[in-house]
Amino acid sequence: MPVSLLPRPCGARAATALLTGALLLIAAQSAPAGADSSAAPAPPTAASAAPSAVQVNQLGYLPDGPKRATVVSASATALLWQLRDAAGRTAASGSTTVRGADAASGQSVHLVDFSSYQGTGTGYTLTVDGRTSHPFDIRANLYDGLRTDAMSFFYQQRSGIPIEASLAGAAYARPAGHLGVAPNRGDTAVPCVSGVCDYVRDVRGGWYDAGDQGKYVVNGGLAVWQLVNSFERAKRAGHAAALGDSTLRVPERGNGIPDVLDESRWELEFLMRMQIPEGKPRAGMAFHKVHDAAWTGLPTHPEQDAEPRELHAPSTAATLNLAAAAAQCARVYAPYDAAFATRCLDSARRAWAAARANPDVLAPGSDSTGGGAYDDGEVGDEFYWAAAELYATTGEARYRDAVTSSPYHTASDVFTPFGFGWQDTAPLGRIVLATVPNGLPATDLARVRASVVSAADGQLSTMAGQGYGVPLPADGYVWGSNGQVANNGTVMAVAYELTEQRRYRTGALETLDYLLGRNALGQSYVTGYGEHAAQNQHHRFWAHQYDASLPNPPAGSIAGGANAGLEDPVAQEKLPGCAPAACYIDDIGSYSTNEVAINWNAPLAWLTAFAAERG
Repeated sequence: MPVSLLPRPCGARAATALLTGALLLIAAQSAPAGADSSAAPAPPTAASAAPSAVQVNQLGYLPDGPKRATVVSASATALLWQLRDAAGRTAASGSTTVRGADAASGQSVHLVDFSSYQGTGTGYTLTVDGRTSHPFDIRANLYDGLRTDAMSFFYQQRSGIPIEASLAGAAYARPAGHLGVAPNRGDTAVPCVSGVCDYVRDVRGGWYDAGDQGKYVVNGGLAVWQLVNSFERAKRAGHAAALGDSTLRVPERGNGIPDVLDESRWELEFLMRMQIPEGKPRAGMAFHKVHDAAWTGLPTHPEQDAEPRELHAPSTAATLNLAAAAAQCARVYAPYDAAFATRCLDSARRAWAAARANPDVLAPGSDSTGGGAYDDGEVGDEFYWAAAELYATTGEARYRDAVTSSPYHTASDVFTPFGFGWQDTAPLGRIVLATVPNGLPATDLARVRASVVSAADGQLSTMAGQGYGVPLPADGYVWGSNGQVANNGTVMAVAYELTEQRRYRTGALETLDYLLGRNALGQSYVTGYGEHAAQNQHHRFWAHQYDASLPNPPAGSIAGGANAGLEDPVAQEKLPGCAPAACYIDDIGSYSTNEVAINWNAPLAWLTAFAAERG
């Protein structure tokens, strides 16, 4: 079948990561001018779970949701557990279930299930065998703050606009980056790399992709699709108001347009600027990426980046990402800004036509100087995704035919246990067709919907076979594993929408448990959420570990997560011999386990918006 069954580093710029990362670390070890290097904290050592530990979602649990924890213990017999409130009173008690060996963590574990407890409050703890968990809450509004903060991540990653203290906080305020104001040299008139074009393009705006200040169409297309899809799903469910106007910290609030769409438009405008204009060779295609000519060191303020910026050759994958995201834009934005929706549809149509005319223009894996390659040798999945979006928006026969003739439309392995990402986008086409009204024959539509539900069943089965309830196989801990986990969580949430069967909601919520601390390290991977939360993610501006005058990443930023590949020098030094689910360190230098990225925060934002819905 056309879909790879092997885990791939979805979100990694992996082609020459070791070399470029080593250079970054060398650059970072010299404190910048004016920095007080003596004030910077020492790099942390690798985290490790105690021989006996009680791992919980450190943010907490919903009153009507699953409430499960994992206990690290070699005991072969059940243990007593007590749920205690903030005053130390026992609120519930019971016995653990012995799980035994857990392959991903390398631990022996027990399970605790206190889902039947319906009380609410703050400061609960779970005690088992003399060990006590981190404190957590049980409340209905548990995810309201994280929903906002996970979305705010994108505003703070914006390029080409000042980040305002009134919206982001004084520590995170900064001037606009990459507007051609010295020492910046872009992004208002960016030339192509040698041999690609003989003109310059204004490609200002958009989101910085990750800890670096590159902007990549294939990752941007996926991330913005997820934010817009989150709103479209919430609207179908009757919860659009939670992401409506004046709900997020964005400068456009109060304009009558849902804030999540305001945020997404910042990226969509950039994606359309990356489209080659009419009259130029390969008109309608999208340049693959724009970034510095050479890697910048850590830390580097965006507005102080003096490296030249370069446009890299167009690719079929980037062009189809643009077509898919712009087609979705045309449908979702139409009730709020008809003119912008029309622009999006025109861009989507031109991108689709250009991709059909240039079906195999692939980004090379060697193009990784100054930015990630984001190479992808198979674009049939992008054709399927783009066709699905165009068909869902227009209903036109030519796009329907492109959908139904694609081998991805009937493939049984479109959804894999390892999740989807920028290299594997066919699941997005299935999700669109399963949820957005369209003219597919009833039998075809039923099969598409059944494929989503079947994928969710597979994720539940994977979770049931593990000690930490993770929707990821033991061999799935690759670069950006947290993004893969969160994406699999969204599939279960879609299955809940399609079936209204609570087991799928339960699975989606337990996915957040893993990300927020119920894992092998007792590590909340989300800044600001949990007593033991990540705070030193790899980033050039949120770089407090290297420069005490700079902030840690803002609340709501998710780390890439455990990566058994150990693909950076810090991970190689600190984590040798780690079990797959324990291959993580909260160190700014560990870019292969601890970077941030828009395509990891997007499913986190999607999931928390889902989890925050009440009624």
